[in-house]
Amino acid sequence: MVVYFAALDPMTLVRALPGNVAQGIIWGIMALGVYITFRILDFADLTVDGSLATGGAVAVMLIRGGMNPALALVFAFLAGMAAGFITGMLHTALGIPGILASILTQIALWSINLRIMGGKSNVPLLKAQTIFSEVVKATGLTQSQVSLIVGLIIAALMIVFLYWLFGTEIGAALRATGNNEAMIRALGVDTRKTKMIALMLSNGLVAVSGALVCQSQKFGDINMGTGAIVIGLASIVIGEVLLGRLRSFGSRLISAVVGSVVYFLIVLQLGMDANDMKLLSAVIVALALCVPVAINKWKIRSAYKEGGSDNA
Repeated sequence: MVVYFAALDPMTLVRALPGNVAQGIIWGIMALGVYITFRILDFADLTVDGSLATGGAVAVMLIRGGMNPALALVFAFLAGMAAGFITGMLHTALGIPGILASILTQIALWSINLRIMGGKSNVPLLKAQTIFSEVVKATGLTQSQVSLIVGLIIAALMIVFLYWLFGTEIGAALRATGNNEAMIRALGVDTRKTKMIALMLSNGLVAVSGALVCQSQKFGDINMGTGAIVIGLASIVIGEVLLGRLRSFGSRLISAVVGSVVYFLIVLQLGMDANDMKLLSAVIVALALCVPVAINKWKIRSAYKEGGSDNA
């Protein structure tokens, strides 16, 4: 794993900080979507790798066609919801296991995204106005400053919306489906509908993140979603480690975005080779998932030994 220590120059770090934080916040919206399926619904949804690129592809093509970039985010959200709907139908209506259903959708989305982008694997936005360039023109701020402000505003709106939604009756049903599906079904709730709603909402948020990433980097790429699920999981795990003592639902949503920011600071501020980013993500997720289990087993074994010595 290659690390360029020249990137650790203090002034270089300070100058790059706003842009890296902004990128972490934008990807943090994707982490919010992954949090819904991974933590709330307890559903292994790999559609994310495809729906992120779908949101980006839809936004890029609509902006190139003259649509307002802010309105393009709405259509990206709807496209992501459509991707989640397909996964939900494969799982709930056809009985295909969740992880396989999401893999099938992810594979299909690659071809669909290529069709959306007119058969091109990379579509530029160099001359088109984006939500970021419009704010830069209106305020005179730098691109990194605008990306940070706009990302914060959109992420905050998403967190507030999710906090409100999961406090409603339907939101409580979604959370109960992940906690104890048999129990909530016995109470008369159709868990097929709750799963469908959660998958659509999750992939809608992921698609919005993809649309913002494309507008920020001024191009859309067919492979931009590759490994996105691992980045999302890494962000969630890092956020839980950092803010694990905060138990409220709102703080858990915030922790997903915070984890994404920390992840990108770790990867980008260290100047790591881009080819090693996915490997780092996999290592972080593996360690974060294995270490708590190992600690738990150690505590159980220690308690058992202590109890045995006391009885003796």
